[in-house]
Parts: sequence; structure tokens; C-alpha cells
Amino acid sequence: MQLEMLSTERPNPLTRDLDVMSVSGLLTVMNQQDAIVAGAVAAVLPAIEAAVDLVVAARAQGGRLIYLGAGTSGRLGVLDAVECPPTFGTDPGEVIGIIAGGPGAFLNAVEGAEDDPRAAGVDLDAISLNANDVVVGLAASGRTPYVIGGLDHARELGAATVAVSCNRNAAMSSHAGVAIEVETGPEILTGSTRLKAGTAQKMVCNMLSTASMVRSGKAFHNLMVDLRPTNAKLVDRANRIVAAATGVDTEIAAETIDDADGHVKAAVVMLLAECDFAEATELLDRASGSVREAIVGAGKSSEEV
Repeated sequence: MQLEMLSTERPNPLTRDLDVMSVSGLLTVMNQQDAIVAGAVAAVLPAIEAAVDLVVAARAQGGRLIYLGAGTSGRLGVLDAVECPPTFGTDPGEVIGIIAGGPGAFLNAVEGAEDDPRAAGVDLDAISLNANDVVVGLAASGRTPYVIGGLDHARELGAATVAVSCNRNAAMSSHAGVAIEVETGPEILTGSTRLKAGTAQKMVCNMLSTASMVRSGKAFHNLMVDLRPTNAKLVDRANRIVAAATGVDTEIAAETIDDADGHVKAAVVMLLAECDFAEATELLDRASGSVREAIVGAGKSSEEV
């Protein structure tokens, strides 16, 4: 499909006079258009669920979630990847964002990088892509050569693949095992896919990483128990998480986190299973990191969890 035929490239009839709109009018129509995004994402939840299942299965066998994109799409993948270690306590190598043109392209556009379908294969080989991994290709247009080349390379190596685009019948959808096509329509500023399309891709990335991490034992109830308390704000949050999960006050929570060598998840198990750090670690290992299963494994009933 030609670029001008894509819905993300068409002029939006509601903003034909964008250049002479009042600021109030511009912001109002922009807000109204943004409100479309959540519904567009809701329409493709089954495909997103299928992608989450791929990521959960990959993580269970030591595989990685790898985002691949160019320009805004690439930056959104990198953004989601770098937030996983502080939020979920993952190693930086467990979720990776690759952007066409290399890391420097995050801050400064590298012209033409997205047009090379072979470059993505080189970038994926540089991180030793293997069959246990999942590659999520991000492209608002759904036709970026760099991303299509990367998806093809990943499939050749046996890795699971997901294509995330913002147009129906996107070219790259046929190059992936799971296709997520979020139809966001024309932008208020014609072709500026950092707007609605960017928001949609960010929402999908949020879902992929959050849902897969939760299913991988990275949460207890709705608490970030694998949080890494690496600064004052996160130390305070860690104390409150342990307190909320166990019913103790924040002073006891802080003391227990110290006894757990800074591991929030272990501190929760120590308090709820009434054990020391070594035993809590063993319980968590046997439960594949699930706090709930670790506590039940310690002899507590499911009603007590």
C-alpha cells in the first residue's frame, strides 16, 4: 500500500483549519482525537493477549522481550524497556529496546536508518538473538523496511514475532506471528504519528510489559514487589509496599527490607510466612518468584494470602 493511502497519513477533516484555530479550539479537538485511542486499543485486545502469552512463555524459558523500531516507534520501545528494571527488578538484558540508527538515534534522528531492511538483522545479531526470544516490531505505518527486515530475521532464527502498527492490513503484519493493528486514523497534524499513533503504541507497550511481568510473578496483589529501592522516593515506596502487603507499619517494613538485603519481595515473604531471609529466598525460588505461591508453599492457606 502506498504511503499516502495509509489512514495515519491522510489529512484529518476536523483540523483543516488547524493553523488558524484558537489555542482552546486546537487543544479541544486534540483531546477529542486522543480519546479515540483507548477504544482503538480495546478493539485489538485479543491480539495483545496473544502477544503477552508469547512473552510469558519466552520468559519462562529464559527468553527476552525485544522491541524493534525506528524514529518515534523505536524510542517508545526503548522507553518501555528501560523502565522495566526499576519497576520489576529485571536485569537490563531481559527487556531490550533497539532503535534504527543505534542508541544515538534516541536523541538525534539518523536519517535513512529506517529504510535499510538488513540493518535490523545486524542489530539483532549484536544482542545474540535466539529462538527463545520475542521480537516486537513497532511501526505506526506498518511498512518500515528496518522493522520488516528485523521481523523476517527473527523468524529465520525461530524467535517469536509480534507486529504493532496503527493501520489495518499493514504490510508488516504478514511478517509476524501475531499482528496488532491499532487503527488510530488521521492525525490532527497530517502524518505526525508521534501523536495518536504514538500514544497507541505506548499503550500497547505498557500492556505487553506490565501484563507479562505480572504473569511472571512480578506483582503481589497490585503491588510492585520486585521494585528496586535505588533512590529516596523508591525506598519510601518500598516501605509502603511491604507495609500494605503485610499489615505491618512502615518502620517494621523498613527493618525487614534491610534484613532482606533490600529485596522487597523477600521481605514480604519473610513477614507473611514468618521466616528468615534464606528461607524466604528458597520459598520464592521454588515458587518461580511468585509471592502468593511462596507463602502457600510455606504452609499458609490461600485465604490468608
